[in-house]
Amino acid sequence: MRRSPAGNFGHSGQSARAGFLAKAECVIVFPLGIEAGLGMGKDYGRGAMVCRKGKEFNGRWGAPAMYALEGDSLGMQIGGESTDLILLVMNQKGVASILSSKIKLGGDASAAAGPKGRDASADTDFWMRAEILSYSRSRGLFAGISLEGSTLRPDNKANARIYGHKIRAKAILLGNKVSIPTTGRHLVRVLQTNSPRNESKQVASR
Repeated sequence: MRRSPAGNFGHSGQSARAGFLAKAECVIVFPLGIEAGLGMGKDYGRGAMVCRKGKEFNGRWGAPAMYALEGDSLGMQIGGESTDLILLVMNQKGVASILSSKIKLGGDASAAAGPKGRDASADTDFWMRAEILSYSRSRGLFAGISLEGSTLRPDNKANARIYGHKIRAKAILLGNKVSIPTTGRHLVRVLQTNSPRNESKQVASR
Protein backbone atom coordinates (compact mmCIF):
# COMPACT_ATOMS: atom_id res chain seq x y z
CA MET A 1 0.00 0.00 0.00
CA ARG A 2 1.21 3.50 -0.86
CA ARG A 3 2.51 5.49 2.09
CA SER A 4 -0.13 7.84 3.43
CA PRO A 5 0.57 11.56 2.88
CA ALA A 6 -0.69 12.12 6.42
CA GLY A 7 2.25 10.11 7.73
CA ASN A 8 4.78 12.23 5.87
CA PHE A 9 2.95 15.38 6.90
CA GLY A 10 3.21 14.67 10.61
CA HIS A 11 6.74 13.27 10.59
CA SER A 12 8.59 14.22 13.74
CA GLY A 13 11.31 15.94 11.72
CA GLN A 14 8.79 18.52 10.48
CA SER A 15 8.05 20.12 13.84
CA ALA A 16 5.85 23.00 12.64
CA ARG A 17 3.53 20.88 10.50
CA ALA A 18 3.46 18.19 13.17
CA GLY A 19 2.48 20.89 15.66
CA PHE A 20 -0.53 21.91 13.57
CA LEU A 21 -1.56 18.27 13.12
CA ALA A 22 -1.34 17.79 16.90
CA LYS A 23 -3.78 20.69 17.36
CA ALA A 24 -6.27 19.64 14.66
CA GLU A 25 -9.73 18.32 15.50
CA CYS A 26 -10.09 16.55 12.14
CA VAL A 27 -8.01 15.85 9.03
CA ILE A 28 -9.17 15.48 5.42
CA VAL A 29 -6.82 13.69 3.03
CA PHE A 30 -7.18 13.77 -0.76
CA PRO A 31 -4.49 11.44 -2.12
CA LEU A 32 -3.16 12.06 -5.64
CA GLY A 33 -6.26 13.93 -6.71
CA ILE A 34 -5.13 15.46 -9.98
CA GLU A 35 -6.50 13.75 -13.05
CA ALA A 36 -5.67 14.33 -16.69
CA GLY A 37 -7.56 17.33 -18.03
CA LEU A 38 -8.47 18.59 -14.58
CA GLY A 39 -8.08 22.21 -15.64
CA MET A 40 -11.13 21.82 -17.88
CA GLY A 41 -13.47 20.43 -15.25
CA LYS A 42 -14.87 21.01 -11.78
CA ASP A 43 -13.97 17.80 -9.97
CA TYR A 44 -10.75 17.56 -7.99
CA GLY A 45 -11.16 14.22 -6.33
CA ARG A 46 -12.33 12.08 -3.48
CA GLY A 47 -10.81 11.81 -0.05
CA ALA A 48 -11.42 10.81 3.55
CA MET A 49 -12.16 12.91 6.62
CA VAL A 50 -11.18 11.56 10.04
CA CYS A 51 -11.94 13.20 13.40
CA ARG A 52 -10.79 12.58 16.92
CA LYS A 53 -13.43 10.88 19.04
CA GLY A 54 -15.21 12.47 21.96
CA LYS A 55 -17.39 15.53 22.51
CA GLU A 56 -14.25 17.64 22.92
CA PHE A 57 -12.37 15.90 20.06
CA ASN A 58 -9.72 14.74 22.53
CA GLY A 59 -9.92 10.97 22.01
CA ARG A 60 -8.46 8.52 19.51
CA TRP A 61 -8.97 8.97 15.77
CA GLY A 62 -12.30 7.51 14.61
CA ALA A 63 -13.83 6.08 11.46
CA PRO A 64 -13.34 7.93 8.15
CA ALA A 65 -16.10 9.52 6.07
CA MET A 66 -15.65 10.07 2.35
CA TYR A 67 -15.70 13.61 0.95
CA ALA A 68 -15.47 15.28 -2.46
CA LEU A 69 -13.60 18.52 -3.23
CA GLU A 70 -14.64 20.47 -6.30
CA GLY A 71 -13.68 23.75 -7.94
CA ASP A 72 -13.10 25.37 -11.31
CA SER A 73 -9.66 26.80 -10.49
CA LEU A 74 -8.06 23.90 -8.64
CA GLY A 75 -6.11 22.69 -11.66
CA MET A 76 -4.49 26.09 -12.11
CA GLN A 77 -3.75 26.48 -8.41
CA ILE A 78 -2.04 23.10 -8.17
CA GLY A 79 -0.39 23.29 -11.57
CA GLY A 80 -1.87 20.17 -13.14
CA GLU A 81 0.49 17.80 -11.35
CA SER A 82 -0.36 14.64 -9.46
CA THR A 83 -0.84 16.11 -6.02
CA ASP A 84 -1.94 15.14 -2.52
CA LEU A 85 -4.04 17.58 -0.51
CA ILE A 86 -4.33 17.67 3.27
CA LEU A 87 -6.85 19.87 5.08
CA LEU A 88 -6.52 20.37 8.83
CA VAL A 89 -9.73 21.33 10.61
CA MET A 90 -8.47 23.34 13.55
CA ASN A 91 -11.53 23.99 15.72
CA GLN A 92 -15.11 22.95 16.42
CA LYS A 93 -16.55 25.80 14.37
CA GLY A 94 -14.77 24.41 11.33
CA VAL A 95 -16.02 20.90 12.08
CA ALA A 96 -19.59 22.13 12.47
CA SER A 97 -19.44 23.99 9.15
CA ILE A 98 -18.18 20.95 7.26
CA LEU A 99 -20.71 18.61 8.85
CA SER A 100 -23.65 20.92 8.20
CA SER A 101 -23.81 20.51 4.42
CA LYS A 102 -21.92 21.29 1.23
CA ILE A 103 -19.69 24.28 2.01
CA LYS A 104 -17.58 26.80 0.13
CA LEU A 105 -14.07 27.19 1.51
CA GLY A 106 -13.34 30.79 2.36
CA GLY A 107 -17.07 31.54 2.51
CA ASP A 108 -18.98 29.10 4.71
CA ALA A 109 -15.77 28.14 6.51
CA SER A 110 -12.64 30.26 6.83
CA ALA A 111 -9.67 28.62 5.13
CA ALA A 112 -6.01 29.59 4.84
CA ALA A 113 -2.99 28.19 3.07
CA GLY A 114 -0.91 26.33 5.62
CA PRO A 115 2.10 28.37 6.77
CA LYS A 116 5.65 27.46 5.82
CA GLY A 117 9.17 28.69 6.41
CA ARG A 118 9.48 31.49 8.96
CA ASP A 119 5.70 31.68 9.33
CA ALA A 120 5.32 28.00 10.21
CA SER A 121 5.05 28.39 13.96
CA ALA A 122 2.32 26.21 15.40
CA ASP A 123 1.88 28.80 18.17
CA THR A 124 1.11 31.72 15.85
CA ASP A 125 -2.35 33.07 16.74
CA PHE A 126 -3.15 33.98 13.13
CA TRP A 127 -2.92 30.40 11.95
CA MET A 128 -4.74 29.02 14.98
CA ARG A 129 -7.72 31.30 14.31
CA ALA A 130 -8.25 29.75 10.87
CA GLU A 131 -10.91 27.06 10.76
CA ILE A 132 -9.13 25.10 8.03
CA LEU A 133 -5.46 25.00 6.98
CA SER A 134 -4.71 23.50 3.57
CA TYR A 135 -1.53 21.95 2.22
CA SER A 136 -0.51 20.28 -1.02
CA ARG A 137 2.22 17.73 -1.59
CA SER A 138 3.86 17.24 -4.96
CA ARG A 139 7.04 15.27 -5.58
CA GLY A 140 7.40 14.67 -1.86
CA LEU A 141 7.35 18.36 -0.87
CA PHE A 142 4.60 20.04 1.16
CA ALA A 143 3.46 23.62 0.62
CA GLY A 144 0.54 25.73 1.76
CA ILE A 145 -2.15 26.19 -0.88
CA SER A 146 -5.24 28.38 -1.02
CA LEU A 147 -8.44 26.52 -1.79
CA GLU A 148 -10.80 29.48 -1.40
CA GLY A 149 -13.83 29.18 -3.63
CA SER A 150 -13.66 25.39 -3.79
CA THR A 151 -16.55 23.37 -2.42
CA LEU A 152 -16.41 20.45 -0.02
CA ARG A 153 -19.26 17.97 0.35
CA PRO A 154 -19.93 14.48 1.75
CA ASP A 155 -19.61 11.69 -0.82
CA ASN A 156 -22.76 9.84 0.21
CA LYS A 157 -22.48 7.13 -2.46
CA ALA A 158 -18.93 6.27 -1.45
CA ASN A 159 -19.89 6.16 2.23
CA ALA A 160 -22.79 3.80 1.48
CA ARG A 161 -20.48 1.58 -0.56
CA ILE A 162 -17.83 1.42 2.16
CA TYR A 163 -20.18 0.89 5.12
CA GLY A 164 -22.72 -1.30 3.30
CA HIS A 165 -25.72 0.97 3.92
CA LYS A 166 -26.77 4.60 3.74
CA ILE A 167 -25.13 6.59 6.49
CA ARG A 168 -24.54 10.30 6.94
CA ALA A 169 -21.01 11.63 7.23
CA LYS A 170 -21.96 13.27 10.53
CA ALA A 171 -23.03 9.91 11.97
CA ILE A 172 -19.73 8.36 10.92
CA LEU A 173 -17.53 11.11 12.28
CA LEU A 174 -19.36 11.86 15.53
CA GLY A 175 -20.81 8.45 16.30
CA ASN A 176 -19.14 6.18 18.84
CA LYS A 177 -20.41 2.89 17.45
CA VAL A 178 -19.14 3.06 13.86
CA SER A 179 -16.32 0.58 13.28
CA ILE A 180 -13.33 1.55 11.18
CA PRO A 181 -13.61 -0.30 7.83
CA THR A 182 -10.69 -2.30 6.52
CA THR A 183 -9.99 0.28 3.81
CA GLY A 184 -9.63 3.04 6.39
CA ARG A 185 -7.45 1.30 8.96
CA HIS A 186 -4.12 2.36 7.46
CA LEU A 187 -5.00 6.07 7.46
CA VAL A 188 -6.37 5.95 11.01
CA ARG A 189 -3.31 4.02 12.22
CA VAL A 190 -0.97 6.60 10.64
CA LEU A 191 -2.83 9.48 12.30
CA GLN A 192 -2.89 7.74 15.67
CA THR A 193 0.85 7.05 15.47
CA ASN A 194 1.81 10.58 14.42
CA SER A 195 -0.71 12.52 16.51
CA PRO A 196 -2.07 10.43 19.40
CA ARG A 197 -3.37 13.39 21.43
CA ASN A 198 -5.13 16.67 20.70
CA GLU A 199 -2.74 19.29 22.03
CA SER A 200 -4.78 22.36 21.07
CA LYS A 201 -4.98 25.14 23.63
CA GLN A 202 -8.75 25.12 23.17
CA VAL A 203 -8.99 21.53 24.40
CA ALA A 204 -6.53 22.16 27.21
CA SER A 205 -8.56 25.10 28.51
CA ARG A 206 -12.05 23.57 28.27
